[in-house]
Amino acid sequence: MASFLMIFNFAISIAWWIIIVQFVLSWLISFDVINLRNRFVAQLWYGVNRMTAPVYDPIRRILPDMGGLDFSPVIVLFGLYALQVVVNNNLGPMAYGY
Repeated sequence: MASFLMIFNFAISIAWWIIIVQFVLSWLISFDVINLRNRFVAQLWYGVNRMTAPVYDPIRRILPDMGGLDFSPVIVLFGLYALQVVVNNNLGPMAYGY
Protein backbone atom coordinates (compact mmCIF):
# COMPACT_ATOMS: atom_id res chain seq x y z
CA MET A 1 0.00 0.00 0.00
CA ALA A 2 2.91 2.36 0.66
CA SER A 3 4.05 1.94 -2.94
CA PHE A 4 0.62 2.94 -4.19
CA LEU A 5 0.68 6.07 -2.04
CA MET A 6 4.13 7.06 -3.29
CA ILE A 7 3.07 6.61 -6.94
CA PHE A 8 -0.20 8.46 -6.29
CA ASN A 9 1.58 11.40 -4.64
CA PHE A 10 4.11 11.53 -7.48
CA ALA A 11 1.32 11.61 -10.09
CA ILE A 12 -0.47 14.39 -8.20
CA SER A 13 2.75 16.42 -8.02
CA ILE A 14 3.33 16.01 -11.77
CA ALA A 15 -0.23 17.20 -12.48
CA TRP A 16 0.32 20.10 -10.06
CA TRP A 17 3.44 21.24 -11.92
CA ILE A 18 1.82 20.91 -15.35
CA ILE A 19 -0.96 23.22 -14.19
CA ILE A 20 1.53 25.71 -12.73
CA VAL A 21 3.55 25.72 -15.99
CA GLN A 22 0.38 26.30 -18.01
CA PHE A 23 -0.65 29.13 -15.69
CA VAL A 24 2.75 30.87 -15.89
CA LEU A 25 2.96 30.39 -19.67
CA SER A 26 -0.50 31.90 -20.14
CA TRP A 27 0.54 35.03 -18.25
CA LEU A 28 3.85 35.32 -20.10
CA ILE A 29 2.08 34.97 -23.45
CA SER A 30 -0.70 37.39 -22.44
CA PHE A 31 1.77 40.10 -21.45
CA ASP A 32 3.88 39.45 -24.57
CA VAL A 33 6.99 38.46 -22.60
CA ILE A 34 7.22 35.40 -24.83
CA ASN A 35 5.32 34.79 -28.03
CA LEU A 36 4.01 31.83 -29.93
CA ARG A 37 6.16 32.56 -32.99
CA ASN A 38 9.00 30.80 -31.21
CA ARG A 39 8.66 27.11 -32.14
CA PHE A 40 9.68 25.78 -28.73
CA VAL A 41 7.24 28.06 -26.91
CA ALA A 42 4.45 27.16 -29.33
CA GLN A 43 5.05 23.41 -28.95
CA LEU A 44 5.23 23.70 -25.16
CA TRP A 45 2.06 25.81 -25.05
CA TYR A 46 0.02 23.52 -27.31
CA GLY A 47 1.27 20.42 -25.51
CA VAL A 48 0.40 21.76 -22.08
CA ASN A 49 -3.00 22.95 -23.32
CA ARG A 50 -3.75 19.49 -24.71
CA MET A 51 -3.01 18.00 -21.30
CA THR A 52 -5.04 20.51 -19.30
CA ALA A 53 -8.00 21.21 -21.59
CA PRO A 54 -9.88 17.95 -20.82
CA VAL A 55 -9.76 18.85 -17.13
CA TYR A 56 -10.51 22.57 -17.50
CA ASP A 57 -13.35 22.41 -20.05
CA PRO A 58 -16.03 20.87 -17.77
CA ILE A 59 -15.13 23.36 -15.03
CA ARG A 60 -15.24 26.29 -17.46
CA ARG A 61 -18.76 25.26 -18.53
CA ILE A 62 -19.93 25.37 -14.89
CA LEU A 63 -18.23 28.62 -13.84
CA PRO A 64 -19.90 31.92 -14.72
CA ASP A 65 -18.14 34.32 -17.08
CA MET A 66 -15.56 36.27 -15.08
CA GLY A 67 -14.64 38.79 -17.74
CA GLY A 68 -11.34 37.34 -18.92
CA LEU A 69 -10.28 35.71 -15.65
CA ASP A 70 -10.03 31.94 -15.66
CA PHE A 71 -10.37 30.36 -12.22
CA SER A 72 -10.41 26.77 -13.49
CA PRO A 73 -6.69 26.16 -12.72
CA VAL A 74 -7.26 27.28 -9.12
CA ILE A 75 -10.24 24.96 -8.77
CA VAL A 76 -8.30 22.05 -10.26
CA LEU A 77 -5.34 22.69 -7.93
CA PHE A 78 -7.71 22.81 -4.96
CA GLY A 79 -9.34 19.56 -6.11
CA LEU A 80 -5.97 17.84 -6.53
CA TYR A 81 -4.89 18.93 -3.07
CA ALA A 82 -8.19 17.80 -1.52
CA LEU A 83 -7.92 14.42 -3.27
CA GLN A 84 -4.35 13.99 -2.07
CA VAL A 85 -5.30 14.81 1.53
CA VAL A 86 -8.28 12.45 1.52
CA VAL A 87 -6.32 9.54 0.03
CA ASN A 88 -3.29 10.06 2.28
CA ASN A 89 -5.40 10.39 5.42
CA ASN A 90 -7.46 7.29 4.66
CA LEU A 91 -4.79 5.01 3.20
CA GLY A 92 -1.73 6.38 4.99
CA PRO A 93 -2.37 4.65 8.31
CA MET A 94 -2.90 1.30 6.55
CA ALA A 95 0.19 1.73 4.40
CA TYR A 96 2.59 2.81 7.10
CA GLY A 97 1.11 0.91 10.04
CA TYR A 98 0.08 3.89 12.19
